[in-house]
Parts: sequence; C-alpha cells; structure tokens
Amino acid sequence: MARQITIDPVTRIEGHARITIQLDDAGAVQDAKFHITQFRGFEKLCEGRPFHEMPSLMARICGICPVSHLVASAKACDAILAVQIPHTAASLRRIINLAQLIQSHALSFFYLSAPDLLLGLESDPVTRNVFGLMREHPEVARDGIRLRQFGQHVIELLGNKRIHPAWVVPGGVSEPLAPEKRAEMLAALPEVTGIVEKALEQFRTVFDQFREEVQTFGRFPSLFMGLVNDDGGLEHYEGKLKVVDDKGTVLEEGIPPARYAEYIGESVEPWSYLKSAYYLPIGYPDGMYRVGPLARLNVATSVSTPKAAQEFAAFKQLEASGPVLSSFHYHYARLIEILYALEKIDQLLNEPDILSDRVRAHAAPNNLTGVGVAEAPRGTLLHHYKVDKNGLMEFANLIIATGNNNLAMNRSVFQVAQHYVDGEKLQEGMLNRVEAVIRAYDPCLSCSTHAIGKMPLRIQLKAPDGTVLDELVRDSDGKRG
Repeated sequence: MARQITIDPVTRIEGHARITIQLDDAGAVQDAKFHITQFRGFEKLCEGRPFHEMPSLMARICGICPVSHLVASAKACDAILAVQIPHTAASLRRIINLAQLIQSHALSFFYLSAPDLLLGLESDPVTRNVFGLMREHPEVARDGIRLRQFGQHVIELLGNKRIHPAWVVPGGVSEPLAPEKRAEMLAALPEVTGIVEKALEQFRTVFDQFREEVQTFGRFPSLFMGLVNDDGGLEHYEGKLKVVDDKGTVLEEGIPPARYAEYIGESVEPWSYLKSAYYLPIGYPDGMYRVGPLARLNVATSVSTPKAAQEFAAFKQLEASGPVLSSFHYHYARLIEILYALEKIDQLLNEPDILSDRVRAHAAPNNLTGVGVAEAPRGTLLHHYKVDKNGLMEFANLIIATGNNNLAMNRSVFQVAQHYVDGEKLQEGMLNRVEAVIRAYDPCLSCSTHAIGKMPLRIQLKAPDGTVLDELVRDSDGKRG
C-alpha cells in the first residue's frame, strides 16, 4: 500500500517547513517535496507607505538577515531618487553587508550543520545539536560563537543595533564611521581571521568523510546565478547578474539588475507558500538555478583577497571541469566566503576616505520605479518598487534568495530521499539526511514566504485534544471547500 512519510518540522533551519516523501507499494520513494507553511505578505503590507520608509520596513522581514533587506531596499530607493551615493557610503554599506554574511554563515555552519558533520548524521538525535557540539567539541562551538559575535558587533558598531538597524538609508547611510569604531573592528580582525583559517583546515578533512553525501546531496545539473563585478570577480554589493550552466557555459554575462524581469520568472505551487524562481529563457521548471555561496563561487572568475583567493582555487579543483555541482559543498563555500568577508572588511576599513563625513546624497523622487539587488548570505536578493508621483508605494516585488533555490531544494530532497530512504527498513539517519540537504542551502523561510496569485489556504479550528472542529480550505484557484 502506498504510504507517505512526513518530516514536520524540519529541524535546525531558520523558519518552519515540512517534508513529505511518497512511497510506492514496495516502499520505494516515488516523490518528495519541501513545503513552506508560513505566509508573510510584506509585498502587500507596504503599499501606500512613503518609499523612504521602505529600508527600515523591509529590514523587519527577517531577524536573521535584516541588513541584506536593508541594503537591497536602500538601493531600490537610490534608483527612485536617481542619485549616485558617495563612495564612502557605498563602502560602509559593503562592510555592514559583509558583517551580515559573516554572522549568518557562522550560524548556519557552526550552529546548524556542524552537529551533522562532527557528531555524525546517524548519531543520537537527542544530542545532535549545538549543545551536543559544545560537549564534544567545545573549541569548535566557541569559535562559531565568536565569529557570529564579531559579525553582529560590526553591525551594531555601524548601525547602532544588532538586529533591524536603520542606519542604511535612501541616498547612503545616516551617519559616518567614527574613528574609535573603525579601530575596534580592525583590532579584532586578526583573531577572527585566524578562527576561520583554522576551521577551513579542520573541516577540509571532515568533508573527506562524506564522499557518498557529496555524490548524492543535490548533485545534479542546474544553472547558477550571482552578482559579479566588472572583472567577473566575486561580488556581494554592486555589479551585474551572471548566469552559467552546469558545463560552465556563460548564458548571461551581465544582466543589469533593473532588467531582471526579462530573465527571471516566478511560479507558485499549491503545496507551498514559497515562490519558485526560474530562468525565463529556458522556462519553468527546467530553468532551475541555484544561488548563494556555492553559486557565487561557481559564477565568479576570481576573488580579490589573497587568502580567500587560495581557497577559491582549491574550490575550483573539486570538479574536473565546470562548476561544482554538489550542494554539499555549500558548506565549504560558506567558510571561504567568511574568510573573504573578513579580508574585504579589512581592505575597506583601510580606504583613505572611509572616515569621510560625506555619506549621503539628498534628492526628491525622480523616478517612479527602482530596483535594488544585493547578495544576501543565502544568495541573490532583489527588491523592485513602484511609486506614485508623491512617492507612495504602489507595488513591491521581492525575489528572495531562498525562493531562488526553491526548485533546487525540492530536487535535492527527492534525490536524497531516493538514495537513502527505504520504506521497509526506515531509520532515523535516513530522514536526517533528507533534512541535512536542506540545511546545506541554509534557507531563511521567515523572509522568503511571499507567494503571488491566488494562494491555497487551509485553516483548522482544533479542540484542546486535537479534534478538528471546523475547517476552511481555499485551493490554488481560489475555490473554497
């Protein structure tokens, strides 16, 4: 008899989700899906608000990556103002965006995935968590906490708050960098850089123990997309979007962010609130692409900081030719990006005009539309706004990193379930692997659930004992049952 396995909730991710695995009569996996169960609706909530409120409003979307939304939103507002922000303001925005990347990557790698990597995918689930990691590998746990603390503290020094800072504003930033704050950041860099170098050395051997997972965790042909700079190098703040295929063939060398709608489509499915983005010229769902640290290193041709450049060269050797296809290597790419971010922050803090007090351009609205793109920790983040002649919001579309990866995450869940799950001999370690491949993508579901169109909805009224007293169902066509 056909059966369904439900993993609910998916653990050690940011947000709420479940996974369903369909088995046939013989217990073999026939299908698997990654369901996002929450709806946020920020795209509608902001309509009617003054556009200049958008950066602070959008930062409230997420408690994990508010800075990324702040930066992308402010860039969309810059476009509405039609201003070129001061160089120092751009550099300061880069620093806070990289600090966000450091703290988020550290959270994903050390808190959420390191228990799988160091304690084992089949270890006792009761202790397979950050507390178990603290008992068995206290130094690794301390290092992860320290890295995340550094990233959070840089955000606080610049934005005056660790979460939901409002320092990035349309036209630049609200205040210049104080000399004593610059000195504090520079003083901490050698220590935290040493931590990530040590982690790279340690985990390089750990990764070698997961050869089967490397071959089965989201290893399939797909496109990859990310920002690159004018030289084709790794970029997180400014640049153009580059798309390559699984052979490394460049499909798009440099899409201007303002023209994203010509290249990126969005679709919805009735079983998830998370939109699925795809590459329009190929269509849905074959236009599946991946974003985030793995994709950024795959599309980049160089890395501009010396130590990260060495690791980047080693990363490129993981595949004999073409991009690195296994999503397991998101973990390695994440550590490389932390190293890059620390080195880049050091470079930016040593720019001669980094303490300049000219950090904001002022203007009234000069355009009725604006698009802002930045690389969030999990991948490309896009904000698109339209305003009326008074600067009030009429339209917002957000394409969030996790939505870009939605098709690939579903494909990965199915691939891992097919390889590991045996319905006749079900074991916990099998199901943990299905969850672990999702952790490799580090999805942030609280900020990515913005479905479009007529969304399916199911509301249940339950008694204290769980008995369903009443139920309201609306399907994807808007019909009520």
